[in-house]
Parts: sequence; C-alpha cells; structure tokens
Amino acid sequence: MPHHREIFSFAMSTISRVFEVRERTLGRVGKGHRGTFTGVAASHQPFQSGGNLIDAVFVQPENAKPSSAVLICHGIGEVVDQWFPVQCLLAELGVASLLFDYSGYGRSPGTANWTQWEDDTVIAFERLQRLVDPMPVSILGFSMGTGIAAAVIRRISAHRLLLCAPCTSFRAGAHSIGLPAFLLPLVPPIWDIVEALADCPVPVLVIHGDKDKLFPVQMARDLAAIPPESRLIIISNLGHSEPFHKPTTFYWGHIVRFLERGVETAGGTGA
Repeated sequence: MPHHREIFSFAMSTISRVFEVRERTLGRVGKGHRGTFTGVAASHQPFQSGGNLIDAVFVQPENAKPSSAVLICHGIGEVVDQWFPVQCLLAELGVASLLFDYSGYGRSPGTANWTQWEDDTVIAFERLQRLVDPMPVSILGFSMGTGIAAAVIRRISAHRLLLCAPCTSFRAGAHSIGLPAFLLPLVPPIWDIVEALADCPVPVLVIHGDKDKLFPVQMARDLAAIPPESRLIIISNLGHSEPFHKPTTFYWGHIVRFLERGVETAGGTGA
C-alpha cells in the first residue's frame, strides 16, 4: 500500500504523544527519574542518525567494571526517561546499558519512520560498542521494540538477542491490541520476528508474563520454538508493562544471567 509510511508516521507520532502525556501525568516521566539513584554512573550519549540528534542515556556501575552490556529498544508507547530505573537496576546487577529514543520520539527530533528507526538502532549499537569496548554487546527489545531488535540482528555483531513481552510481527501485534482484521492492510508488513528468527545467528531469550493482556503468551511460545539456541521463560502473575513500571531483581535477574552465561538449556522453559 503506497501510504504505509504516512500512516505509520501519523499513528506512531500520535501514540507517542498520548502515552508520554499519560506517563507524565502519572509521574513516571520527569527529571527526577534521572537523579535519584546511587551507585551508578549515568551520562547522556546523543548521536547523529539520519540528520537527527538522537537522545540516548548510558548507565553503568559506578565503581566496578560491568559484567556485560546491552542495548535496549523500548516499546512504541515509551520514552527514555521511563526506563531509567531499569537501567539503574541493571547497573546495580553489573550490566551496562544504552537506551535511546527513536527519531521523532521523546527528545529525538525527526519523523517516525521504521527504516530510520532500524538505522537509529544500528548506530546506537555501534555507539555502545565503543563505550564498552572490548566487551561483547547484546540487544534487547521490549514489546514492539522486539520487532526492531530482531529486524537488525543481521546488521550488527550482537552477542545475544533478548525478546521481552514480544509479538510475532508488527501486524500481529496491532491486531492483538485491538485493530480489526479488515484494517490490517493499513498496517505495514514489517518486523516479522518469526521470519527474523528463522536463521538467527545468536542465542535468543524470550521472556513473557502470563498476565500480559496485549500480546498472548502463545506468541512467546511460538517465537521460542524457532531458533535452535533459545530459552523461554514465562513469569507468573506478570502484566505487559510491569517490567519497566515496577522493575524487580527477580525479572531482570533472568536477563542478567542470560547476558552473562548465555543459553543454559536450549529450548528450555523457566518460571
């Protein structure tokens, strides 16, 4: 469909603004979130991508060398500030992380464009590589960000791929959150994670909450069944947004262990 990019840009920009206003109203976004943690070192790491100055935040342990490093691709309705508590928790657990806002999101100027977002991600990954060199760098996608992370996996030299609260594709995700089937042709056929995992070059962790009301658990099961080196973890009594709204060592500890030790049991399921 010739207007896919225009529809995508309008829809994503609208969703971004609506969710950011909601999160600010609820007190989940703001300057205070960047300055209330101890034992971690945080810095702005803006970078150029497609003519846009992309907002990015790098967080690492303050007084110790990180044990691993990960680039985080957040979901469509989120911005960098919401994820700072997660980055701080990861730093406390020894993990360095870089998180950025896609072009046209948060403090990053530009227009919402899926091709540009993928380019933003590749450049962000390269920035993190330089920040932690020679440490291997992994990539983590959350919610719709899983599609972006999976889409670029062959363009980067990632150590691990982590898919948190994933959907199987952008269209499937849009349908799952309520878009009627007859409107799906308006959704661009992008970020097909099933296809991306068919010959994924790195080990994969798929982690999902069994109370996720946006994307059904079966999507996670379907994805974890594809790569030969994969691990599936289903967390009991966990909703879709809880991992970053209420970050806990229990949830993020699974991610840290996977980053540090890789796949312990290919195709296994944890709780």
